[in-house]
Amino acid sequence: MSPALAMTGVSKSFDGFPALTDAGITAYPGEIHALLGENGAGKSTLMNVACGLYRPDAGEVRVRGERVSIDGPKAAKRLGIGMVHQHYRLVKAFNALENILLARGASRYGRGLREVEAAARRTCDALGFTLPLDRPVGLLSVAEQQRVEILKVLVEGARILVLDEPSAVLTDREAAQMLDTMRRLADEGCAVILVTHKLGEVKRYADRVTVMRGGRVVASADPDAVSLSELTSLVVGAEVHHARVPARRIGAPLLRFAALTGARADGLRVLNDATFVVRAGEIYGIAGVGGNGQTELAEILMGVRRPLSGSIELDGAGDLCAEGVRGRGAGLAAIPADRAGYALAGSLSIADNYAAGAVLSGRFGGWFRLDRRAIRSATEAAMAAFDVQGARSPNQRAGLLSGGNAQKLVVAREFADPPRAVLAHSPSRGLDVRAASAVHARLRAARDAGAAILLISEDLDEVLLLSDRIGVMSRGRIVAEFDTPAKRNAVGAAMVHHA
Repeated sequence: MSPALAMTGVSKSFDGFPALTDAGITAYPGEIHALLGENGAGKSTLMNVACGLYRPDAGEVRVRGERVSIDGPKAAKRLGIGMVHQHYRLVKAFNALENILLARGASRYGRGLREVEAAARRTCDALGFTLPLDRPVGLLSVAEQQRVEILKVLVEGARILVLDEPSAVLTDREAAQMLDTMRRLADEGCAVILVTHKLGEVKRYADRVTVMRGGRVVASADPDAVSLSELTSLVVGAEVHHARVPARRIGAPLLRFAALTGARADGLRVLNDATFVVRAGEIYGIAGVGGNGQTELAEILMGVRRPLSGSIELDGAGDLCAEGVRGRGAGLAAIPADRAGYALAGSLSIADNYAAGAVLSGRFGGWFRLDRRAIRSATEAAMAAFDVQGARSPNQRAGLLSGGNAQKLVVAREFADPPRAVLAHSPSRGLDVRAASAVHARLRAARDAGAAILLISEDLDEVLLLSDRIGVMSRGRIVAEFDTPAKRNAVGAAMVHHA
């Protein structure tokens, strides 16, 4: 059988920095092929070459045995290559059908709409999707939005399907459903390329795995023929150890949440009298099944969503809900789950993104006169201190950083001045083991310096590893609390029992 997609000798540089060196992958019809590696390993870059978003500096691409030149996304579509990106490319005000029409360049009226609707419904039926096609996608859940993205590429006729970190924003149950769908597509003859850093997904779902490190392919193997420890060594190049580090000294309550209620964008109440405290010098971890108010809690704390009632008090700073953006001025640092939406402006430079955190403090001058030399010097120092790699200069666009390096930039900015309180919402989402360990170390350091850390994560392992106390959130309130070290099955039972 000839490969559906064969890429060999692919190299690509950005501003003189090599992102890919002699890289490649060979994917066959009927298989799930995992592309595994750390953040910044080159996985997404290689797939962006396959999908026509980047032109390679060197290398060869063959589709179904024929050598091709993919000079743009339209060329990739004509060849039957479709990609579901990590950050969805949807118009939130449009419904699913309108988004599919937009991708196809078809009319919203008449025959074009009828054909797309018929094709979308056939595909939904074949895959077992339950999806409201006429609802604005901004009102859909993250998992439903991902299904719209999958529908887009399938309706366009994709037979080579690339998914970039598809489970990063899904709950465990949603991820399993999505991966089961990918298995069904592979069984129907599609070539599915799964870009991931999750070893468990590779072992459970992949037929073959290609491992990348530092922009190069270091191995290609049958997942059943290699152990988890061997895969880990291939990915990181060195063993990474995990150990829970307890707090040195826990003080008085510093961050207080009192009877907080809040609603989603569609008006559905998802926070119901949430009440708890976070003490100085501790990490308070919130565990729970996704969709139980965690995201709304984080958005209210950041000041991007207003509560229906209740308060959040940072000791000595008053009610943060009443004061809007005052939280940053009061010493609140925020690491949001949605880096692209709330933390970084990808079109701006690394230096501009770093300086944005100091506008209120005046550290780099006033609103209309910034000290560019001081900004560059401080950014370079922060990049070195927080190991932000993948950029030759602070003037490089932040959007070119890998997920892990982008997250480290966010942490560097938020911790530029010692915070009194920190919101860490899924801080290791989409990160590899090494990058996640670096972010975790910074959170522990802030805790040990006396900050109150609120950790919100759907990754129970992360919550158990970092937390000094754990609160289980269900239906918008804290339903159980645990001192640590806590038993995984006890916390998990509380999550399931109250869900």
